[in-house]
Amino acid sequence: MLDLPQGRAAEAEPFAEAETEYPLGVARGQVAQTYIVAEAADGLVIVDQHAAHERLVLERLRAAGAGDKVAASQPLLIPAVVELDEPDCDRLEDRAGEFFEFGLVIERFGPGAMLVRALPGALKDADPGKLLRDLADDLAQHGASLLLAERIEHVLATMACHGSVRAGRTLSVPEMNALLREMERTPRSGQCNHGRPTWIKLSMADVEKLFGRH
Repeated sequence: MLDLPQGRAAEAEPFAEAETEYPLGVARGQVAQTYIVAEAADGLVIVDQHAAHERLVLERLRAAGAGDKVAASQPLLIPAVVELDEPDCDRLEDRAGEFFEFGLVIERFGPGAMLVRALPGALKDADPGKLLRDLADDLAQHGASLLLAERIEHVLATMACHGSVRAGRTLSVPEMNALLREMERTPRSGQCNHGRPTWIKLSMADVEKLFGRH
């Protein structure tokens, strides 16, 4: 015998008057564990959660690089040893000072390994091994050909990807609303690190046209 769902669906919370001040609205749900659907005073907002959070992490890393370096760094309880090819270790060691500016503390650990002592605060849950391998790949592809500022931007974008909420992750309503509020406070949050939009809005007039009400 099938176990049928018990109880009833939760009712949507009323759209409080104070909440109409939020440009990106109030979260009403998540679609395909990828898109946040929010209700704003003037329409519906759909947010790509990975693209949006990746931009937020990038802006946090930029701010950390311009601010308090110690506060921006999260020491690891047990330093992580990451094995790499010797040329990759050389590239990472050469850039260790740049990484330190953004809270990533690494040092050489023999010919074919790097020791990770701390991660940027915005990336405290990142996988140190995967992060260093991606950074090494990025430096191998772009490090010699880019100006310092461009190289740093490539590195920051790589680190931001590791610290962002992935598509496919279920978010609670408070988590979704926290993301929306941070987007509203963050410059350039409407565009992802690759130039694509992080959110779109459908006006109520557009929604009504879709249903033939006009």
